Amino acid sequence: MRPHRAGPGAHPPVMPGSLLVAAPSLTDPNFARTIVYMIEHRPQGSLGVVLNRPGPGEVREVLPAWGPLASEPGSLFLGGPVENGTALCLAALRTGQTTRDIRGLTSVREPVQLVDLDSDPAPLAPRLRGLRVFAGYSGWDAGQLAGEIARGDWFVVPGLPDDVLGPAHDGHWERVLRRQGLPLALLATFPLDPARN
Repeated sequence: MRPHRAGPGAHPPVMPGSLLVAAPSLTDPNFARTIVYMIEHRPQGSLGVVLNRPGPGEVREVLPAWGPLASEPGSLFLGGPVENGTALCLAALRTGQTTRDIRGLTSVREPVQLVDLDSDPAPLAPRLRGLRVFAGYSGWDAGQLAGEIARGDWFVVPGLPDDVLGPAHDGHWERVLRRQGLPLALLATFPLDPARN
């Protein structure tokens, strides 16, 4: 899949497992410099979670049974501005592991799974590479996301399992852009305040 490039018809398709990378010009405080992992994309709407906003709470405080399985830093991430009283969980399985005979999993894009947090974590634990729990999510109504992409608010790029589980630091946005090659890689150095450039 090629990264988004300016020009008519140049937008790659959004699909489960795609990343939406906020353009430097997107200043909405909910999404400035964010990376959204897409869980679902259908004609009636889209749903994803912000990957690079660790929250102050910890998974073990809210979901004690799942806390020991949460990837570092163990934070409850801020998945987006919609229903932030709702928790969503994404997990990546170890290489060669399957979801057979494990209840409560829905495949997003192998090896990433959406996990039902009401299920028992014990059968999943030995097959798990890591997981993240998100408070709230990012959602778009029918046609809304396509309009934002066409306007240049988001770059659509392929996602990797490491994007879901990777280090939660301020450089995640830059790291994802840098690996896309030119011209997107150049945006990784875009200053937070262009006036100070």
